[in-house]
Amino acid sequence: QVLLVESGGGSVQAGGSLRVSCTVSRLTFNNYAMGWFRQAPGKEREFVAGISRSGRVTVYADSVKGRFTISRDSAKNTVYLQMNSLKPEDTAVYSCAADYREYWAIPNRGLNEYNYWGQGTQVTVSS
Repeated sequence: QVLLVESGGGSVQAGGSLRVSCTVSRLTFNNYAMGWFRQAPGKEREFVAGISRSGRVTVYADSVKGRFTISRDSAKNTVYLQMNSLKPEDTAVYSCAADYREYWAIPNRGLNEYNYWGQGTQVTVSS
């Protein structure tokens, strides 16, 4: 059974930083583009960031561009989301997902494109 396990969530004040991680097992990590999504209370799940299999192509939602950075470490089967200048509206459950894609393909933004999902980690930003 494929496992995606997120960690690193928590509570922080506005303007602070957090890094969340997602470690993947029982899956050939290098065959998958990876994405981060989030879901706030009462809202639909939305795309945050994606990274290609190569690690050289990244895409971001406009709401986080310039503040968040996605990266991946193939040696650790882990994808990261560094979140800086956090705002209260960033409060949500953050989940990672894996998408079987071509090596150079631009990461998908649609959640229905992703094959495997983690359970999520809570990020709370207070004002």
